[in-house]
Amino acid sequence: MCICDLKPGEWATIDNVLGNENLAKRLLSLGLIEGTSIQLKRFAPLGDPIVLNLRGFDIAIRKNDAKNIFIK
Repeated sequence: MCICDLKPGEWATIDNVLGNENLAKRLLSLGLIEGTSIQLKRFAPLGDPIVLNLRGFDIAIRKNDAKNIFIK
C-alpha cells in the first residue's frame, strides 16, 4: 500500500521508500524514513501534488514520487 491510497486526514507509518537512487535520496533527506508517522493532509485540486504532514511540518510532493513510499 502506498501513501496515495490514504484518504485525507488518515495517518500511517512509513514502511519502505523505493525508486531510483536519486529519488530515494531526495525523499529520505526530506525525512521520509522508515518508522516515521505521516498524515495525508490533502490532494491539490487536480490531484497532483499531495500534501503530507510529518514531524510537525507539511510538504508537497508529486503523486508520481509518492507512489514510491510504502506504508503499514
